[in-house]
Amino acid sequence: MRADQVEVSWDAGKAKWLVRIVNGEEVIRRYCNLPKNADEKTVAAEAQKTVQDEGYEADPTIVSVRR
Repeated sequence: MRADQVEVSWDAGKAKWLVRIVNGEEVIRRYCNLPKNADEKTVAAEAQKTVQDEGYEADPTIVSVRR
């Protein structure tokens, strides 16, 4: 399955990066343990790995990182 959208943002409450995988109406939320100051490339790569771990495919260009 292909993900429609992948968003990564910092969750201050949990002090972790939150990866949101959107596929139609379905939204899957997963956390990853990278440091807050990780560069955008590293965060996007970890998000891509999380997407694959969930059984989805995603074009790297649809991964958006919000700080």
